[in-house]
Amino acid sequence: MMALTGEELQQARHAAQDAVRAVRAGKAELDGSSIDLILRKARSHYAWHDKPVSEDLLRLIYEITIAGPTSMNCCPARFVFVTSGDGKRRLSKSLKAKNVDKMMAAPVTAIIAYDPDFWTELPFLFPHEDRRPHFEGKPEHSRDTAFRNSTLQGAYFMIAARAVGLDVGAMSGFSNAIVDEEFFSESGWKSNFLCNLGYADETALFQRLPRFPFEHVCSFL
Repeated sequence: MMALTGEELQQARHAAQDAVRAVRAGKAELDGSSIDLILRKARSHYAWHDKPVSEDLLRLIYEITIAGPTSMNCCPARFVFVTSGDGKRRLSKSLKAKNVDKMMAAPVTAIIAYDPDFWTELPFLFPHEDRRPHFEGKPEHSRDTAFRNSTLQGAYFMIAARAVGLDVGAMSGFSNAIVDEEFFSESGWKSNFLCNLGYADETALFQRLPRFPFEHVCSFL
Protein backbone atom coordinates (compact mmCIF):
# COMPACT_ATOMS: atom_id res chain seq x y z
CA MET A 1 0.00 0.00 0.00
CA MET A 2 1.42 3.34 -1.06
CA ALA A 3 1.28 6.34 1.25
CA LEU A 4 -0.94 9.17 0.08
CA THR A 5 0.71 12.46 -0.79
CA GLY A 6 -0.22 15.96 -1.85
CA GLU A 7 -3.85 16.67 -2.65
CA GLU A 8 -4.91 13.06 -2.09
CA LEU A 9 -3.48 13.17 1.43
CA GLN A 10 -5.30 16.40 2.23
CA GLN A 11 -8.57 15.02 0.92
CA ALA A 12 -8.16 11.85 2.95
CA ARG A 13 -7.46 13.84 6.11
CA HIS A 14 -10.48 16.07 5.60
CA ALA A 15 -12.68 13.04 4.95
CA ALA A 16 -11.46 11.38 8.16
CA GLN A 17 -12.11 14.54 10.17
CA ASP A 18 -15.60 14.89 8.70
CA ALA A 19 -16.35 11.24 9.48
CA VAL A 20 -15.46 11.71 13.16
CA ARG A 21 -17.57 14.86 13.37
CA ALA A 22 -20.51 12.99 11.82
CA VAL A 23 -20.24 10.18 14.36
CA ARG A 24 -20.18 12.67 17.23
CA ALA A 25 -23.11 14.58 15.78
CA GLY A 26 -25.11 11.38 15.50
CA LYS A 27 -24.34 10.11 19.02
CA ALA A 28 -22.21 12.20 21.34
CA GLU A 29 -22.10 9.58 24.09
CA LEU A 30 -23.51 6.20 25.07
CA ASP A 31 -26.51 6.09 27.34
CA GLY A 32 -26.29 4.45 30.73
CA SER A 33 -27.89 1.19 29.61
CA SER A 34 -25.34 0.79 26.84
CA ILE A 35 -22.46 1.36 29.24
CA ASP A 36 -24.01 -1.14 31.65
CA LEU A 37 -24.15 -3.74 28.86
CA ILE A 38 -20.53 -3.50 27.79
CA LEU A 39 -18.81 -2.84 31.14
CA ARG A 40 -20.48 -1.40 34.22
CA LYS A 41 -22.96 -4.22 34.89
CA ALA A 42 -21.48 -6.85 32.59
CA ARG A 43 -20.22 -10.08 34.14
CA SER A 44 -17.70 -12.76 33.32
CA HIS A 45 -19.57 -15.99 32.64
CA TYR A 46 -18.80 -19.62 33.41
CA ALA A 47 -21.78 -21.57 32.04
CA TRP A 48 -23.38 -21.53 28.62
CA HIS A 49 -26.57 -22.34 26.81
CA ASP A 50 -26.32 -24.78 23.92
CA LYS A 51 -26.87 -22.12 21.29
CA PRO A 52 -24.41 -21.69 18.42
CA VAL A 53 -22.60 -18.48 17.55
CA SER A 54 -22.64 -17.77 13.83
CA GLU A 55 -19.56 -17.08 11.75
CA ASP A 56 -21.20 -13.84 10.60
CA LEU A 57 -21.37 -12.66 14.21
CA LEU A 58 -17.71 -13.54 14.80
CA ARG A 59 -16.78 -11.61 11.67
CA LEU A 60 -18.74 -8.61 12.94
CA ILE A 61 -16.95 -8.77 16.31
CA TYR A 62 -13.61 -8.83 14.51
CA GLU A 63 -14.63 -5.88 12.33
CA ILE A 64 -15.44 -3.84 15.45
CA THR A 65 -12.33 -5.01 17.28
CA ILE A 66 -9.83 -3.94 14.63
CA ALA A 67 -11.21 -0.39 14.71
CA GLY A 68 -9.67 0.02 18.18
CA PRO A 69 -6.36 1.90 18.42
CA THR A 70 -2.97 0.22 18.64
CA SER A 71 0.45 1.84 18.62
CA MET A 72 1.48 2.66 15.05
CA ASN A 73 -1.63 0.76 13.98
CA CYS A 74 0.46 -2.37 14.48
CA CYS A 75 -2.54 -4.70 15.02
CA PRO A 76 -0.50 -7.65 16.39
CA ALA A 77 -3.45 -9.68 17.70
CA ARG A 78 -4.36 -12.93 15.99
CA PHE A 79 -7.61 -14.79 16.72
CA VAL A 80 -8.31 -18.51 16.56
CA PHE A 81 -11.95 -19.49 17.08
CA VAL A 82 -12.09 -22.98 18.54
CA THR A 83 -15.51 -24.50 17.91
CA SER A 84 -15.01 -28.11 16.82
CA GLY A 85 -14.82 -31.09 19.12
CA ASP A 86 -11.30 -31.85 17.93
CA GLY A 87 -10.19 -28.26 18.49
CA LYS A 88 -11.69 -28.27 21.98
CA ARG A 89 -9.95 -31.52 22.87
CA ARG A 90 -6.62 -30.11 21.69
CA LEU A 91 -7.17 -26.93 23.68
CA SER A 92 -8.19 -28.86 26.81
CA LYS A 93 -4.63 -30.23 27.07
CA SER A 94 -3.49 -26.77 28.14
CA LEU A 95 -6.18 -25.96 30.70
CA LYS A 96 -6.20 -26.23 34.44
CA ALA A 97 -8.74 -28.84 35.48
CA LYS A 98 -11.30 -26.35 36.78
CA ASN A 99 -11.44 -24.60 33.41
CA VAL A 100 -11.99 -27.62 31.17
CA ASP A 101 -15.77 -27.85 31.61
CA LYS A 102 -16.17 -24.10 31.11
CA MET A 103 -14.31 -24.25 27.82
CA MET A 104 -15.95 -27.44 26.55
CA ALA A 105 -19.44 -26.03 27.18
CA ALA A 106 -18.84 -22.69 25.46
CA PRO A 107 -19.97 -22.51 21.81
CA VAL A 108 -16.73 -20.70 20.95
CA THR A 109 -13.41 -20.32 22.70
CA ALA A 110 -11.22 -17.63 21.16
CA ILE A 111 -7.48 -17.91 21.50
CA ILE A 112 -6.27 -14.32 21.65
CA ALA A 113 -2.72 -14.51 20.35
CA TYR A 114 -0.11 -12.20 18.89
CA ASP A 115 2.43 -12.31 16.10
CA PRO A 116 5.91 -11.36 17.33
CA ASP A 117 6.79 -10.54 13.72
CA PHE A 118 3.86 -8.13 13.38
CA TRP A 119 6.31 -5.38 12.40
CA THR A 120 6.94 -6.97 9.00
CA GLU A 121 3.39 -5.90 8.07
CA LEU A 122 3.93 -2.24 8.94
CA PRO A 123 4.41 -1.10 5.32
CA PHE A 124 0.72 -2.01 4.83
CA LEU A 125 -0.58 -0.92 8.24
CA PHE A 126 1.50 2.26 8.62
CA PRO A 127 2.32 3.22 5.03
CA HIS A 128 3.32 6.86 5.45
CA GLU A 129 6.60 6.05 7.25
CA ASP A 130 8.77 2.95 7.45
CA ARG A 131 8.78 1.99 11.12
CA ARG A 132 10.29 -1.48 10.66
CA PRO A 133 13.74 -0.33 11.86
CA HIS A 134 12.17 0.29 15.28
CA PHE A 135 11.68 -3.48 15.65
CA GLU A 136 14.05 -5.30 13.32
CA GLY A 137 16.70 -7.13 15.36
CA LYS A 138 14.97 -6.17 18.62
CA PRO A 139 13.00 -9.27 19.69
CA GLU A 140 12.30 -8.12 23.25
CA HIS A 141 10.94 -4.77 22.10
CA SER A 142 8.88 -6.52 19.42
CA ARG A 143 7.51 -9.00 21.94
CA ASP A 144 6.62 -6.29 24.49
CA THR A 145 4.88 -4.21 21.83
CA ALA A 146 2.99 -7.21 20.48
CA PHE A 147 1.91 -8.42 23.92
CA ARG A 148 0.80 -4.97 25.09
CA ASN A 149 -1.21 -4.18 21.98
CA SER A 150 -2.72 -7.65 21.58
CA THR A 151 -3.94 -7.33 25.18
CA LEU A 152 -5.62 -4.07 24.20
CA GLN A 153 -7.17 -5.76 21.19
CA GLY A 154 -8.36 -8.63 23.38
CA ALA A 155 -10.17 -6.11 25.58
CA TYR A 156 -11.73 -4.47 22.52
CA PHE A 157 -12.79 -7.95 21.41
CA MET A 158 -14.61 -8.64 24.68
CA ILE A 159 -16.40 -5.29 24.62
CA ALA A 160 -17.36 -5.79 20.96
CA ALA A 161 -18.79 -9.23 21.74
CA ARG A 162 -20.92 -7.83 24.54
CA ALA A 163 -22.02 -4.94 22.33
CA VAL A 164 -23.49 -7.32 19.73
CA GLY A 165 -25.34 -9.46 22.26
CA LEU A 166 -22.91 -12.17 23.32
CA ASP A 167 -21.51 -12.98 26.74
CA VAL A 168 -17.83 -13.55 27.46
CA GLY A 169 -15.65 -15.30 29.98
CA ALA A 170 -11.92 -14.65 29.74
CA MET A 171 -9.54 -17.31 31.03
CA SER A 172 -5.87 -17.24 31.95
CA GLY A 173 -5.72 -20.58 33.77
CA PHE A 174 -3.88 -22.46 31.06
CA SER A 175 -0.39 -23.21 29.78
CA ASN A 176 0.71 -20.77 27.10
CA ALA A 177 3.52 -23.13 26.13
CA ILE A 178 1.11 -26.00 25.43
CA VAL A 179 -1.24 -23.78 23.42
CA ASP A 180 1.67 -22.41 21.40
CA GLU A 181 2.99 -25.90 20.67
CA GLU A 182 -0.43 -27.29 19.80
CA PHE A 183 -1.71 -24.43 17.64
CA PHE A 184 1.17 -22.14 16.64
CA SER A 185 4.23 -24.33 16.09
CA GLU A 186 4.30 -23.36 12.40
CA SER A 187 3.16 -19.73 12.51
CA GLY A 188 5.31 -18.67 15.49
CA TRP A 189 2.38 -16.82 17.04
CA LYS A 190 2.17 -16.66 20.83
CA SER A 191 -0.96 -17.06 22.94
CA ASN A 192 -2.00 -14.24 25.24
CA PHE A 193 -5.28 -15.36 26.85
CA LEU A 194 -8.45 -17.32 26.12
CA CYS A 195 -12.00 -16.04 25.94
CA ASN A 196 -15.17 -18.14 25.95
CA LEU A 197 -18.03 -16.73 23.91
CA GLY A 198 -21.70 -17.53 23.70
CA TYR A 199 -25.04 -17.04 25.38
CA ALA A 200 -24.55 -17.36 29.11
CA ASP A 201 -26.49 -19.40 31.63
CA GLU A 202 -26.80 -16.78 34.36
CA THR A 203 -27.69 -19.36 37.03
CA ALA A 204 -23.96 -20.04 37.45
CA LEU A 205 -23.23 -16.46 38.54
CA PHE A 206 -22.30 -15.53 42.09
CA GLN A 207 -22.36 -12.11 43.69
CA ARG A 208 -20.33 -9.34 42.06
CA LEU A 209 -16.89 -8.95 43.61
CA PRO A 210 -15.64 -5.65 45.07
CA ARG A 211 -13.87 -2.95 43.11
CA PHE A 212 -11.57 -0.25 44.49
CA PRO A 213 -13.03 3.22 45.00
CA PHE A 214 -11.56 6.08 42.97
CA GLU A 215 -9.57 7.48 45.89
CA HIS A 216 -7.80 4.16 46.51
CA VAL A 217 -6.14 3.87 43.10
CA CYS A 218 -6.36 7.27 41.42
CA SER A 219 -4.48 10.48 42.04
CA PHE A 220 -3.82 13.89 40.52
CA LEU A 221 -0.49 15.59 39.92
